[in-house]
Amino acid sequence: MRIVLAEDHFLLRDGLVRLLEAYGHEIVAAVDNGADLLRSLTKEQPDVAVVDVRLPPNFTDEGLRAVLAARREMPDLPVLLLSQYVEPLYARELLGSGGRGVGYMLKDRVTNGSQFLDAIRRVAEGGTAMDPEVITQLLMRKERDENVASLTGREREVLEWLAQGRSNAGIAQGLFISEKAVAKHISSIFTKLGLLPADGDNRRVLAVLAYLEQ
Repeated sequence: MRIVLAEDHFLLRDGLVRLLEAYGHEIVAAVDNGADLLRSLTKEQPDVAVVDVRLPPNFTDEGLRAVLAARREMPDLPVLLLSQYVEPLYARELLGSGGRGVGYMLKDRVTNGSQFLDAIRRVAEGGTAMDPEVITQLLMRKERDENVASLTGREREVLEWLAQGRSNAGIAQGLFISEKAVAKHISSIFTKLGLLPADGDNRRVLAVLAYLEQ
């Protein structure tokens, strides 16, 4: 697939280019700042963009801002954000921008080649790939909430997989339970968290993240 990559650290950017090319992907642009990223996205219209949240000149959220600007013109542009730290607000902003194909991954996870490549594939196909650590930290912040506390151990496991954007079939396979059991757990989760059931991976993920960030 055709990929635009944005990463300001030269060694990491070069390493990602080599990794992705080794697996048959075409890097149509590899940039190190927000302005060049936005130009590359609108010009190349890639199959997926892999973007560091913090880029020059200010190293705040230039990568995210460029992505959001590009998605206003290309709502279904698939984007996988990379970040050094857990910053759930960035994930929320990207998910809330509409369109399909969004992901948020910690840079530490990039060292796991198969996990990184799987996240890119899922995002490029229109799915969602949320870093498990983001979900874990959000759950910890809500630990005192009676609704979260009422979840069973299995429901918490399903919630973590659900918030990563996994389908019912994917959750069932990962937890070695039936899809019927997954659907039952998800229904219970939505009821306990006071969320309306939602169709589509992104809407389900957005609902969960919106609740956990309250």
